Amino acid sequence: MRRGACPRITPELLLRAYASGLFPMADSADDPDLFWVEPELRGVLPLDAFHIPKRLARTVRQAPFEIRFDTAFDEVLAACAQSVGNRPSTWINSTIAELYGSLHRLGHAHSVEAWRDGKLVGGLYGVSMRRAFFGESMFSRETDASKVCLVHLVERLRERGFVLLDTQFTTEHLKRFGAIDIPRADYAVMLEDALEGPDLPF
Repeated sequence: MRRGACPRITPELLLRAYASGLFPMADSADDPDLFWVEPELRGVLPLDAFHIPKRLARTVRQAPFEIRFDTAFDEVLAACAQSVGNRPSTWINSTIAELYGSLHRLGHAHSVEAWRDGKLVGGLYGVSMRRAFFGESMFSRETDASKVCLVHLVERLRERGFVLLDTQFTTEHLKRFGAIDIPRADYAVMLEDALEGPDLPF
Protein backbone atom coordinates (compact mmCIF):
# COMPACT_ATOMS: atom_id res chain seq x y z
CA MET A 1 0.00 0.00 0.00
CA ARG A 2 1.35 3.38 -1.01
CA ARG A 3 0.47 6.51 0.91
CA GLY A 4 0.90 10.16 0.00
CA ALA A 5 4.10 12.09 -0.54
CA CYS A 6 6.25 12.69 2.52
CA PRO A 7 6.68 16.09 4.09
CA ARG A 8 10.19 17.20 4.97
CA ILE A 9 11.63 14.14 6.69
CA THR A 10 14.07 14.32 9.58
CA PRO A 11 15.92 11.31 11.01
CA GLU A 12 13.67 11.50 14.07
CA LEU A 13 10.53 11.45 11.94
CA LEU A 14 11.92 8.52 9.98
CA LEU A 15 12.41 6.50 13.18
CA ARG A 16 8.86 7.29 14.26
CA ALA A 17 7.63 6.12 10.87
CA TYR A 18 9.43 2.78 11.21
CA ALA A 19 7.89 2.39 14.68
CA SER A 20 4.47 2.88 13.06
CA GLY A 21 5.06 0.33 10.30
CA LEU A 22 5.92 2.80 7.54
CA PHE A 23 9.03 3.21 5.42
CA PRO A 24 9.91 5.67 2.63
CA MET A 25 10.65 5.02 -1.03
CA ALA A 26 11.19 7.06 -4.18
CA ASP A 27 9.89 6.32 -7.65
CA SER A 28 13.43 6.48 -9.01
CA ALA A 29 16.92 7.62 -8.13
CA ASP A 30 16.29 10.80 -10.14
CA ASP A 31 13.06 11.71 -8.35
CA PRO A 32 13.81 13.83 -5.26
CA ASP A 33 10.40 13.14 -3.68
CA LEU A 34 9.62 10.33 -1.26
CA PHE A 35 6.39 8.57 -0.39
CA TRP A 36 5.42 6.39 2.56
CA VAL A 37 4.80 2.67 2.07
CA GLU A 38 2.78 0.39 4.34
CA PRO A 39 2.34 -2.98 2.57
CA GLU A 40 -0.81 -5.04 3.03
CA LEU A 41 1.53 -8.03 3.26
CA ARG A 42 4.83 -7.43 5.02
CA GLY A 43 7.95 -9.42 4.33
CA VAL A 44 9.76 -10.78 7.38
CA LEU A 45 12.59 -13.26 7.78
CA PRO A 46 11.93 -15.26 10.97
CA LEU A 47 15.21 -15.40 12.86
CA ASP A 48 14.35 -18.77 14.40
CA ALA A 49 13.54 -20.30 11.00
CA PHE A 50 16.38 -18.89 8.91
CA HIS A 51 17.45 -21.40 6.25
CA ILE A 52 20.88 -21.48 4.63
CA PRO A 53 20.96 -23.42 1.34
CA LYS A 54 23.57 -26.19 1.33
CA ARG A 55 25.79 -24.66 -1.34
CA LEU A 56 25.81 -21.31 0.41
CA ALA A 57 26.56 -22.98 3.76
CA ARG A 58 29.62 -24.51 2.16
CA THR A 59 30.67 -21.09 0.87
CA VAL A 60 30.21 -19.55 4.32
CA ARG A 61 32.44 -22.26 5.85
CA GLN A 62 35.12 -21.54 3.25
CA ALA A 63 35.07 -17.87 4.36
CA PRO A 64 36.03 -16.30 1.00
CA PHE A 65 35.31 -12.79 2.29
CA GLU A 66 36.35 -10.68 5.22
CA ILE A 67 33.12 -9.60 6.91
CA ARG A 68 33.04 -6.18 8.54
CA PHE A 69 30.30 -4.18 10.22
CA ASP A 70 29.79 -0.42 9.92
CA THR A 71 33.19 0.36 8.42
CA ALA A 72 31.90 1.64 5.04
CA PHE A 73 28.23 2.50 5.47
CA ASP A 74 28.14 5.30 2.90
CA GLU A 75 29.95 3.14 0.34
CA VAL A 76 27.48 0.28 0.85
CA LEU A 77 24.50 2.58 0.42
CA ALA A 78 26.04 4.11 -2.70
CA ALA A 79 26.65 0.65 -4.17
CA CYS A 80 23.04 -0.35 -3.45
CA ALA A 81 21.92 2.78 -5.32
CA GLN A 82 23.90 1.99 -8.47
CA SER A 83 22.16 0.73 -11.59
CA VAL A 84 23.56 -2.62 -12.67
CA GLY A 85 22.67 -5.25 -15.24
CA ASN A 86 20.15 -7.18 -13.14
CA ARG A 87 18.89 -4.00 -11.46
CA PRO A 88 18.58 -1.27 -14.10
CA SER A 89 16.71 1.11 -11.79
CA THR A 90 16.75 1.85 -8.08
CA TRP A 91 14.53 3.67 -5.58
CA ILE A 92 17.49 5.06 -3.61
CA ASN A 93 17.74 8.78 -4.34
CA SER A 94 19.91 11.49 -2.83
CA THR A 95 17.30 12.28 -0.16
CA ILE A 96 17.34 8.68 1.06
CA ALA A 97 21.14 8.60 0.99
CA GLU A 98 21.28 11.72 3.16
CA LEU A 99 18.63 10.49 5.60
CA TYR A 100 20.12 7.06 6.17
CA GLY A 101 23.60 8.51 6.43
CA SER A 102 22.25 10.65 9.28
CA LEU A 103 20.64 7.60 10.88
CA HIS A 104 23.99 5.82 10.69
CA ARG A 105 25.73 8.65 12.48
CA LEU A 106 23.01 8.49 15.14
CA GLY A 107 23.67 4.77 15.62
CA HIS A 108 20.42 3.54 14.04
CA ALA A 109 21.56 2.47 10.55
CA HIS A 110 24.15 -0.22 9.95
CA SER A 111 26.01 -2.02 7.22
CA VAL A 112 27.31 -5.54 6.84
CA GLU A 113 30.18 -5.65 4.36
CA ALA A 114 32.03 -8.32 2.38
CA TRP A 115 35.63 -7.46 1.52
CA ARG A 116 38.21 -9.28 -0.59
CA ASP A 117 41.76 -8.09 -1.13
CA GLY A 118 40.91 -4.72 0.38
CA LYS A 119 37.95 -4.13 -1.93
CA LEU A 120 34.27 -3.89 -0.99
CA VAL A 121 32.58 -6.63 -3.02
CA GLY A 122 29.16 -6.92 -1.39
CA GLY A 123 27.02 -5.72 1.45
CA LEU A 124 23.69 -4.72 2.87
CA TYR A 125 22.31 -2.01 5.10
CA GLY A 126 19.31 -1.43 7.30
CA VAL A 127 17.90 0.29 10.35
CA SER A 128 17.96 -0.98 13.93
CA MET A 129 15.53 0.07 16.63
CA ARG A 130 15.08 -1.66 19.99
CA ARG A 131 14.86 -5.39 19.10
CA ALA A 132 14.00 -4.88 15.42
CA PHE A 133 16.16 -4.65 12.31
CA PHE A 134 14.64 -3.28 9.12
CA GLY A 135 16.54 -4.48 6.06
CA GLU A 136 16.75 -1.94 3.25
CA SER A 137 18.93 -3.08 0.36
CA MET A 138 21.90 -5.24 -0.63
CA PHE A 139 24.39 -5.53 -3.47
CA SER A 140 26.97 -7.97 -4.83
CA ARG A 141 30.01 -7.48 -7.00
CA GLU A 142 31.11 -11.09 -6.52
CA THR A 143 29.08 -14.29 -6.39
CA ASP A 144 27.33 -14.85 -3.05
CA ALA A 145 28.82 -11.76 -1.41
CA SER A 146 25.49 -10.25 -0.31
CA LYS A 147 24.13 -13.67 0.67
CA VAL A 148 27.09 -14.27 2.96
CA CYS A 149 26.46 -10.84 4.48
CA LEU A 150 22.85 -11.83 5.14
CA VAL A 151 24.00 -14.97 6.95
CA HIS A 152 26.30 -12.91 9.14
CA LEU A 153 23.54 -10.36 9.77
CA VAL A 154 21.19 -13.07 11.04
CA GLU A 155 23.91 -14.54 13.26
CA ARG A 156 24.60 -11.12 14.73
CA LEU A 157 20.93 -10.35 15.36
CA ARG A 158 20.40 -13.68 17.07
CA GLU A 159 23.47 -13.22 19.28
CA ARG A 160 22.28 -9.81 20.43
CA GLY A 161 18.69 -10.76 21.16
CA PHE A 162 16.83 -9.20 18.22
CA VAL A 163 13.41 -10.72 17.51
CA LEU A 164 12.36 -9.11 14.21
CA LEU A 165 14.10 -8.95 10.83
CA ASP A 166 11.83 -6.95 8.53
CA THR A 167 12.52 -7.36 4.80
CA GLN A 168 9.61 -5.06 3.76
CA PHE A 169 8.73 -7.31 0.82
CA THR A 170 9.56 -10.89 -0.08
CA THR A 171 11.36 -11.99 -3.23
CA GLU A 172 12.12 -15.46 -4.55
CA HIS A 173 15.69 -14.81 -3.45
CA LEU A 174 14.65 -14.10 0.15
CA LYS A 175 12.11 -16.92 0.24
CA ARG A 176 14.96 -19.38 -0.21
CA PHE A 177 16.17 -18.21 3.20
CA GLY A 178 12.77 -18.61 4.82
CA ALA A 179 11.23 -15.16 4.27
CA ILE A 180 7.44 -15.06 4.53
CA ASP A 181 4.61 -12.59 3.95
CA ILE A 182 2.43 -11.73 6.93
CA PRO A 183 -0.72 -9.59 7.09
CA ARG A 184 -0.32 -6.01 8.23
CA ALA A 185 -2.21 -6.62 11.49
CA ASP A 186 0.06 -9.53 12.44
CA TYR A 187 3.11 -7.46 11.58
CA ALA A 188 1.87 -4.68 13.87
CA VAL A 189 1.80 -7.15 16.78
CA MET A 190 5.32 -8.39 15.98
CA LEU A 191 6.58 -4.82 15.67
CA GLU A 192 5.04 -3.75 18.97
CA ASP A 193 6.74 -6.67 20.72
CA ALA A 194 10.10 -5.93 19.06
CA LEU A 195 9.95 -2.27 20.11
CA GLU A 196 9.56 -3.07 23.79
CA GLY A 197 12.64 -2.64 25.95
CA PRO A 198 15.87 -0.73 25.39
CA ASP A 199 17.78 -0.30 22.15
CA LEU A 200 20.00 -3.32 21.66
CA PRO A 201 23.55 -2.77 20.46
CA PHE A 202 24.10 -3.80 16.87
